[in-house]
Amino acid sequence: MRLLLTFLMCATACCTAYAQNKTSSFRKPPALNAIKQEDLKRDLFELASDDMRGKRAGTQDELRAAAWVAEQARKAGLQPAGDDGTYFQFFPLRRTTVADNSTISINGKPATLWKNAWLTTPVESKLEAPVMWLKSMADTTASLKGKTVAMHLLPPAKLPAKGMSLWTYRYVLSALRQQTDILKRQGVAAIFLVTDSKTEADANFFGHAMEEGIYQLEGTAPAPNLDAAPVILVRQAWASDLQQPNAKIAAHLRADSYTYPSVNVIAIASGTDKTLKQEHVLFSSHHDHDGVGIPVAGDSIWNGADDNATVSVALLAIGRAWVQKPGKRSALFVWHGAEERGLYGSRFYVQQPTVKKESIVAVLNADMIGRNAPDSAALLGSILPHRNSEQLVNMALNANQQLTKFKLDTKWDQASHPERWYYRSDHLPYAQAGIPALFFTTLLHPDYHTPGDEAEKIDIEKLTKMTQWMYATGWAVSDTPARPAVDKGANVGVR
Repeated sequence: MRLLLTFLMCATACCTAYAQNKTSSFRKPPALNAIKQEDLKRDLFELASDDMRGKRAGTQDELRAAAWVAEQARKAGLQPAGDDGTYFQFFPLRRTTVADNSTISINGKPATLWKNAWLTTPVESKLEAPVMWLKSMADTTASLKGKTVAMHLLPPAKLPAKGMSLWTYRYVLSALRQQTDILKRQGVAAIFLVTDSKTEADANFFGHAMEEGIYQLEGTAPAPNLDAAPVILVRQAWASDLQQPNAKIAAHLRADSYTYPSVNVIAIASGTDKTLKQEHVLFSSHHDHDGVGIPVAGDSIWNGADDNATVSVALLAIGRAWVQKPGKRSALFVWHGAEERGLYGSRFYVQQPTVKKESIVAVLNADMIGRNAPDSAALLGSILPHRNSEQLVNMALNANQQLTKFKLDTKWDQASHPERWYYRSDHLPYAQAGIPALFFTTLLHPDYHTPGDEAEKIDIEKLTKMTQWMYATGWAVSDTPARPAVDKGANVGVR
């Protein structure tokens, strides 16, 4: 009886909440018609063109894209809100790579880096040691402390979802993490893993990411652990050499470190209310992508049309609408740099905002809003444990219910979802800083992070509707006298 009563109480509460959301007031944003398909398409095809060369963070291509965004923001009537009266906020990226003069040999035969051997992360080490071949993970019960071990790469316990892009890349990363964590806990000196049949053919593709090294915010994060045990992935041709009774390896591994500039582009449209204009609704995107890389079907430019040119041009459209009919609160637009390298633009902005951090009442971030079924979308940060403001969620849900009417997929917002997509875009640092934040998306697709993410494949009508949804949500935040409250006990930083 008690269980039945509890169920009925919960059901009543849920129905009441739904009814309140369904019937809550909705005022159509006044400049909705300023968001035009032709503007979005024109801007998208420019920002995602081959001329932008994929906009990789820390390169001239990213700076060129940032300059383009700033110029379009100026043309839209948005005012500069970056450093020193400009649209820009520069920040330093520290990139650490495996040095070109690093060498590896097995039984006296050189293994060529980035061709038949891949150092998974930069380290500095000088090794001359016998190899202990492990037939299976059962062999890890023996003492391995200080030893150089080798074995076949084993499949991960949970395979990546079928039909997604970068399947082999996801597979190998999961396999490496699973296997090396166990071996490193044993205190090994070095690890050699032989590719399996699933990874051998695509080794150059996923190995390119290893060759790129690692990125960090200069001066704001611990230096990379260059003394860690090296993990080296080798082709199957090396398996017999590593299994010989007296197998030996020699490795002289070095690391190089460089500082590169990246940049956030920041613009503002002032509000109309004398008091509320001091507060900001922050619309968030990232303007970088993956640059020029390993060719796929003859195409080496990773344009990033959906990821994230769709949102970058959406913010320009919302900016035009806001300039035409300003809200009570000011609208702040931030196109973050270096998102693909680790959310570094948003992390930097949260640490050094160009407006008072406490003036940011909500962050409406989006990533990839132009693909998949025309009537489907997702709103991440809308359910626990990722939700940090129920009031902000209700504003977004109401705007969708009354205006755009997308069918919302909540599976990707669940803590159990293997992609952990919530943690992979620029709303996260804001949410972790206690600012109400949402993540609009139409989710991943087979062209995600490949050269196939081209402007021609974007559903412009859907992109327009997603832009309208973000705009309508932001307008509701701007027009509501009370700022959306942070939920009591919200802790979205826990992963």
